[in-house]
Amino acid sequence: MSKFKTFMKYLLGISFVVAGGMHFVNPPFYLKLMPPYLPWHLGLVYLSGVFEILLGILLIIPQYTRLAAWGLIALLLAIYPANIYPAMNPHLFPEVSAKFLYWRLPVQFLFIAWAWWFTRPVSRGYKIHF
Repeated sequence: MSKFKTFMKYLLGISFVVAGGMHFVNPPFYLKLMPPYLPWHLGLVYLSGVFEILLGILLIIPQYTRLAAWGLIALLLAIYPANIYPAMNPHLFPEVSAKFLYWRLPVQFLFIAWAWWFTRPVSRGYKIHF
């Protein structure tokens, strides 16, 4: 794995560990993002935080990188409603720009693409010598 890809893997993993930790530091922020049709809001906030931390750590461990990357993709898709709900209800979030709420929607797919990058097998860098 190239140094750049390794750096990006650590950056993504640490970002998820920090983001997951914030679910426990500031749960009211995440509770506000929960669509009303979902049950057990606080439990889901904590559960998603646990998975973000766990998958962020596993991403950094080479033998679990691919599994963790697939897990992050699944998690990012599962929490997508928590991005849609604020964008569809910007009046509930007057402290945040509506543009930012809409901007978060495609950015989620950039994170999915970033995680997908680590689902690919590691290139062995074989070279043909003449």
